Amino acid sequence: MDRRDFIRKTGILAAAGAVAACAPKGKAEPAEEVHVPQDRPLKTDGRMLQNYPGIGKLGYGCMRWPMKKEDDGTEHIDQEKVNALVDQAIENGVNYFDTSPVYLRGDSERATAEALNRHPRSKWLLATKLSNFADASYENSVLMYRRSLRTFKTDHIDYYLLHAIGSAEDFKRRFEDTGIMDFLLAERKTGRIRNLGFSIHSQQPGFDAMMELHPKYHWDFVQIQMNYLDWTHAGGRNTNAKYLYEELAARSIPVVIMEPLRGGGLANLNNNLAAKLKAIEPDKSISSWAFRFCGSFPGVMCALSGMTYKEHLDDNLDTFLHFKPLTQEEFDLLEEIADEQSRFPLVGCTGCQYCMPCPYGINIPGIFRFYDKTIVDETYVRSSEQKDFARARRRYLAQYDKAVETIRQADHCISCGRCTSHCPQHIRIPRELARIDAYIEAIKQGTL
Repeated sequence: MDRRDFIRKTGILAAAGAVAACAPKGKAEPAEEVHVPQDRPLKTDGRMLQNYPGIGKLGYGCMRWPMKKEDDGTEHIDQEKVNALVDQAIENGVNYFDTSPVYLRGDSERATAEALNRHPRSKWLLATKLSNFADASYENSVLMYRRSLRTFKTDHIDYYLLHAIGSAEDFKRRFEDTGIMDFLLAERKTGRIRNLGFSIHSQQPGFDAMMELHPKYHWDFVQIQMNYLDWTHAGGRNTNAKYLYEELAARSIPVVIMEPLRGGGLANLNNNLAAKLKAIEPDKSISSWAFRFCGSFPGVMCALSGMTYKEHLDDNLDTFLHFKPLTQEEFDLLEEIADEQSRFPLVGCTGCQYCMPCPYGINIPGIFRFYDKTIVDETYVRSSEQKDFARARRRYLAQYDKAVETIRQADHCISCGRCTSHCPQHIRIPRELARIDAYIEAIKQGTL
């Protein structure tokens, strides 16, 4: 079944009772099907697109607020810029704000609360998380939950997430064995938690186990990694988004999307792929295609974007205020691009240097910068069967040695993982270094 047939059959469960942010509830009740037309632009008349009443389809991810350097050299959140971004977002119909007690070294909730509390509580929906990774005890989990309420000076949390479920065992250890699930269910019953769900980075068995628990816990929403690359080309511990979305839609569970740009990679396609999109929408950004993909699915409640800068917000508002669902032909084109991207994906490193210095002397940003540039410039080696492979091979390896000293190249990484926690883009650095090293070695051996 292709995407167009799937959307036609499933439609949207659009009843206010199913997803309303203003009242506690148990399981959502089915409602009349509403279909988003897929063969013509959806007229929003300059208003924020909504699939579910009262929730803007563009959500604000608060993990990457703008920073500023103080006189002592330390970096802190630039509250003035945060306030301006929040003001502009709310003014244009963005009302879903997603944060966590652990984002930005624990300071995201404070900064987000300071910006949001300058507006009436009815203007914004709070989504935050039980991020009890370090200490999953009942006492600490309750403390974390109540601290979020105090920070936002509110008597309820609109969308509360069990943060980053990794497996069935992870859920059981952090939430069931500790008894915290009983507490959260009781809080939902009182209305202090309006909607209870979870975010997940898991292989399929872990996700399936959480779906099996739906009759018991009645998940009100689920946050998944979904974009046109992960649709059928999810890597690492993630499950293909097509499977996740279809399973959630079949159960009428609203979907919140994280990583719509795949860590920024879908905003930086190589020249050939970018030209294909520009030929269709010359005045639109490459990023807008990724958000149109997310917005074209009727079961998506909102797609989160970590809009650090005003230009990010401006571009996304343009996409969602004047939204055009993908046609089937455009969806097919994105699938073709995803096939190419899955073979040679960009790392998406911004060169911030937070991962440095590497204790083993590896030039992490230099390696990523070289690799990504060759992909964007299309000077990379595609296959040992390509025309003039020998010459392309020599040129690529010589350029690599020139860009990165031999003793600082990817083959020296021992996967200690010390760099990973410092990356604001959440790049799995050892895995990416291993992938690039395997690619380089295949070029050397002529086995690509």
